[in-house]
Amino acid sequence: MGKAPVTPTQTVGPFFHPCLLRPDAVITTLVKPETEGTRIRIEGRVLDGDGLPVDDAMVEIWQANHYGRYRHPADQRPLPLDPTFIGFGRTGTDEEGRYWFETIKPGVVPFDDQQDQAPHILVMVFARGLLNHVVTRIYFEDEPANATDPILLRVPEERRGTLIARREEVDGNVVYRFDIRLQGEGETVFFDV
Repeated sequence: MGKAPVTPTQTVGPFFHPCLLRPDAVITTLVKPETEGTRIRIEGRVLDGDGLPVDDAMVEIWQANHYGRYRHPADQRPLPLDPTFIGFGRTGTDEEGRYWFETIKPGVVPFDDQQDQAPHILVMVFARGLLNHVVTRIYFEDEPANATDPILLRVPEERRGTLIARREEVDGNVVYRFDIRLQGEGETVFFDV
C-alpha cells in the first residue's frame, strides 16, 4: 500500500471556540489569595489587519511563577514551586476583541548558562482565518532586564514595541495593557515554535 495523501491545511474550524472555551475550560485567574508575587492584570484586545476587533479568538498564556519556575515537569530547577499558582490561562475574546487575565508578574528565567531572560509571559492565539496558531511574548515596559533579554534583542528595534505591555494603575491595581495585532500596520511580532 502507498502512502496516504496529505490533508491540506485549513483555517481553524467553527467548533474550536465552543469546544475549547466551555465554562470549565476557561481560566482567567491564575492566582489564589495566598499566591506569592506581585499581582497584575493583563488586559488587551485582539485586532485584525484593519484594526477591527476579532470577537472569536482564543488567547492562552503560560508563564513562570514569582521565582522564575514553570509549573511543568520539564522544569526541575531548584527553585520554589508555588502550589497556589496555576501558570496557565485560557480565555476567549468578547465582541470588542477584549481579553484579560489576573496573574502575577513572573520571575526571571534562564536563557542558557550565561544569560537570563527578562520576565515575560508566553501567549498563543487561535482565531478564524489563521492556518496555525500564533505565538508571541508579553514583556513589561517597566522591566530593566528588557535591555539585555536575548530574545527581545533579536527582534528589530523598530518592532520591539509590539511586545511591550504598557503599565497603568487602575483603582490602585497594576494593569498591563497588551493588544495583539494579527497583521497589517503595527503587527505584533510572532515567533516560530
